[in-house]
Amino acid sequence: MTAAATTPVVPADAKAIAEAARILLAGGLVAFPTETVYGLGADATNGTAVARLYAAKGRPSFNPLIAHVHDLPSAHRLAIFDAAAERLAAAFWPGPLTLVLRKSAACPVSELATAGLDSIAVRMPSHPVARDLLRMVGRPIVAPSANRSGRLSPTTAEHVLAELGGRIDLIIDGGPAQVGVESTIVALLDGPMLLRPGGLAREEIERVLGRELAPAPPGEVDPEAPLSPGMLASHYAPRARLRLNADSVEAGEALLAFGPKLARGAERAARVLNLSPSGDLVEAAANLFSDLRMLDAAGVASIAVMPIPNEGLGEAINDRLARGAAPRG
Repeated sequence: MTAAATTPVVPADAKAIAEAARILLAGGLVAFPTETVYGLGADATNGTAVARLYAAKGRPSFNPLIAHVHDLPSAHRLAIFDAAAERLAAAFWPGPLTLVLRKSAACPVSELATAGLDSIAVRMPSHPVARDLLRMVGRPIVAPSANRSGRLSPTTAEHVLAELGGRIDLIIDGGPAQVGVESTIVALLDGPMLLRPGGLAREEIERVLGRELAPAPPGEVDPEAPLSPGMLASHYAPRARLRLNADSVEAGEALLAFGPKLARGAERAARVLNLSPSGDLVEAAANLFSDLRMLDAAGVASIAVMPIPNEGLGEAINDRLARGAAPRG
């Protein structure tokens, strides 16, 4: 679904929420209010919709996104909750707290939304419009701030229209955001760690945990993302070596192709997957992490990766491929 030349802004009522749910389930993009800031929503289980979201925000970097849920059972389907996570959820959800947890085995969120990680960021918003929308969609919704990348986060529908008008399908106007800053993000992976201060005070979280939150290592928090590229020592990298910009395939390699014409020697490849046979960068982005995992599972020592145009979403695809190909210490 492509956004109209001008994006409609509609007041938050039952009709608007029903239309927004329809758009999201069809793979479209909807901006809606949360108690923190306005979010740009996409179906978290639809990799193509998530790729469109990155494109709409501009200069995408495929940082992991927060999956928003309506209730605790929905969160349990996405992530593994230990005792500390259960205590924080009971104390502060719904509200401006995001928890970064290990993914559940059956987590339906797309690999692109989690940046190929084994962890996932989850939040249960308290804004009634967000909660009604999540309930009606019945799936997790990723919803980073509804602005162009690098710009100020929006706290009104007017801010969203100025940033994303014509690039998304619908804006729900629920009035000014109450909190006005993004959610606080706490990782519960190897001990509680504060990844991003936000709408819930550190002291309140520490009171419930009964211990101090460790600070994130210097330089590892990206102000535009729930987890930074730096933390992705955490970043997904395949066991196999990635050989980038390959125009031919060596014997025994797997091939990650792009476009209608395969690299020379593709018939020798142990396995071939094509990010997008038609050369569509949105489709390629949606398939990137899952295709890498499948090729890595073939047990090959090397994956030949055909050239990807370094424009639009291709810039982010190439960034992730370069990280995966970097020498390992």
